[in-house]
Amino acid sequence: MPRGGRGRRKPPGDTPEFGAGGQESQELTEKVVFINRSSKVVKGGRRFNFSALIVVGDKRGRVGVGLGKAGEVADAIRRGGELARNQMVSVALKDATIPHEVFSAYGGGRVLLRPASPGTGIIAGRAVRAVLEAAGIKDVLSKSLGSKNAANVVKATLKALLSLRLREDIYKGRGLEIKKVEAPKAPEAAPTTA
Repeated sequence: MPRGGRGRRKPPGDTPEFGAGGQESQELTEKVVFINRSSKVVKGGRRFNFSALIVVGDKRGRVGVGLGKAGEVADAIRRGGELARNQMVSVALKDATIPHEVFSAYGGGRVLLRPASPGTGIIAGRAVRAVLEAAGIKDVLSKSLGSKNAANVVKATLKALLSLRLREDIYKGRGLEIKKVEAPKAPEAAPTTA
């Protein structure tokens, strides 16, 4: 078996990323939402520890959140990214926005999300915006009403996205059929005789 470590190293972008089952996974975007430094006082001085809140998404309705902890910032970001990739979930989207208004809370974080017309953009704060962009939502109105703690705001946003349901799914669960409504036709002008 050939050993690694010989020859030039490949740039990090050249290696394909493999998901579960060994298939090449689609392109994922990774965003660092918040980095926290905590310190512990020891005999020789202070010892620092870092935690990184990472959001990962494919911009097609799949998103995950991870909180990585380590002695170095880079290690914390890497661990958070791995956790986020392992905990990715699918959310219901309607074109580039959300199907309906939703309110969600996690701990002290409270988030309100409203669908918006095309061209509005993402009207949101930093933590909420990271989750919505990673999920692939382009037009939405949001308001963070509770705590400003980034971890709780991100988790409240994810909880809100998970509670979204499409009309088709609701009707299917109730055993109903969606009635197609035809657009009204313009009345034809009657020929005038003079």
